[in-house]
Amino acid sequence: MEGEKLNFIKVWVSVFISLSYCYAIRNKAPKGTKRLLLLLPVICFFLYLPLNLSTVHLCGNTAFFVSWLANFKLLLFAFGKGPLSSDPSISLPLFIALSSLPIRLIQKNPPPKPNPRPPANNKNEYGAHQKLSYVIKGLIVALMVRVYDYKDEIPLGVILVLYAFHVYFMLEIILAVAAWVARTVLGVELEPQFNEPYLATSLQDFWGKRWNLMVTRILRPTVYEPTLHAITMVTGNREWAPLPAVFATFVASAVMHELIFYYICRAPPTWEITWFFLLHGACLTAEIALKKASKGRWQLPRVLSRALTVVFVMVTALWLFFPKFVKGKIDVRAFEEYAALSAFARDLGWRIMHVFGR
Repeated sequence: MEGEKLNFIKVWVSVFISLSYCYAIRNKAPKGTKRLLLLLPVICFFLYLPLNLSTVHLCGNTAFFVSWLANFKLLLFAFGKGPLSSDPSISLPLFIALSSLPIRLIQKNPPPKPNPRPPANNKNEYGAHQKLSYVIKGLIVALMVRVYDYKDEIPLGVILVLYAFHVYFMLEIILAVAAWVARTVLGVELEPQFNEPYLATSLQDFWGKRWNLMVTRILRPTVYEPTLHAITMVTGNREWAPLPAVFATFVASAVMHELIFYYICRAPPTWEITWFFLLHGACLTAEIALKKASKGRWQLPRVLSRALTVVFVMVTALWLFFPKFVKGKIDVRAFEEYAALSAFARDLGWRIMHVFGR
């Protein structure tokens, strides 16, 4: 574990140095092919870095933050687009934070939304509610870890359901911590990463407006919009061009998820993850097509559509996505890491008590 900590520090020092180089060339290389060529070594290097880590949590999060999100942001930056190109006066610390963390700044004058955030006078109450929510979810995760001690006596289906909630809670907590670090260090307000995905009323609502919004925001300009533009140019018809563009976005997401699982498992893909995203891409494409064909005249009651959406997401995830955690022994390794962390916390607590007890 000591070697892993040292490797983790080396990896992130390398990330900061590489991003400093990217920042330095922004005013020296014009956007376009020339800047892309100068950034390609960094992008390839970021694909290599997670291979220096072996633990589930450190490797998985580094792969997500650096090999996926940072690389996609750098691709946009190469052509003068995305969050790294939004402000010419952006500082180096903010450039590094926006590149390497799953965060996005709140727009100064955001357009009105159909479901607005709580009003300003309730900001403190809303923040307190969020903090309480994270605390509760953290406690639930801690309880789940204890339950896993008896997983051999629990049906596999129940365990997979627990894994589903575990992954959701951990993702939300990790992304919230990243946002808190950026807010504390840089003093900037950030947009939330999840929007109560269990309340989704359709696949379009779930994937587009509620689940892991940072990924949605980065896939849209890097995959969806270029595909939409290309298909419109070829066919001359923009009305139906979003359908293949949506499916292409899910293909890209499938590839990146398979890559992350490869980093964690270090084994050839078995493609269940790919089939999960292809299935959802096909179903979402069909959903959008039906909405276009019916022109919004036919809609299910909200309660029914919400239930069907949640059931479909859960059933397909338990069928194709979460079994990978068992087959790749990701769960076993994660439990070992929790045990090591718990032992470290106990040891640290005893040392602190010993020091103050003198």
